[in-house]
Amino acid sequence: MMLVGPSGCGKTTLLSAIAGTLKVESGTIHVFDSPLEKMSSGALTRFRAKNIGFIFQQFNLIPTLSVAENVSVPLLIQGHSSRVAIKRAREILEKVGLGDRWKERPNKLSGGQQQRVAIARALIHEPPLVICDEPTAALDAHNGEIVLDLFREVARSVNRAVIIVTHDNRILSYADRIARMDDGEIIEVIKQDQHQSHHFVHEHAH
Repeated sequence: MMLVGPSGCGKTTLLSAIAGTLKVESGTIHVFDSPLEKMSSGALTRFRAKNIGFIFQQFNLIPTLSVAENVSVPLLIQGHSSRVAIKRAREILEKVGLGDRWKERPNKLSGGQQQRVAIARALIHEPPLVICDEPTAALDAHNGEIVLDLFREVARSVNRAVIIVTHDNRILSYADRIARMDDGEIIEVIKQDQHQSHHFVHEHAH
């Protein structure tokens, strides 16, 4: 699903509430039948580590770690060995077109490459829910298609979902649903035919 709407309408706030990184003042939030507002901070941290992959506008890569080490962090948190985590990291880096850069430090990569590292890190532990805030903003058309095809593969897996906040009209054809927000509310949900072809459209300035 893609979440769209004017700047300041509450898209990122809603995303943060669903992810459990923003404490709500009233109401309830149930993710996978778990009431997030009732969880302790420790329980919420464990819930996020197991169930949610985050891709936010700030890449939050650790500068002293290699690309593969950055990507492997979620698996290490879950208790996997370093050998297993790095092997899996290299596999998913291949999928996002960075298999040959796994030993590099993040500061050796472009902004678009760092974004793809952050995407690989969010997907490595195969979370049932992937939450993305403007994931294609730093990507050109070719790499945007790579990433969106990967998101679509995840979203079509059993018991998995992807929510993307975007201002990028080029990627809307990839969504099975588009939720439009305005003034803090979802005002419309549009279902799309997924038998159509998908293209990361090149936009030209006039």
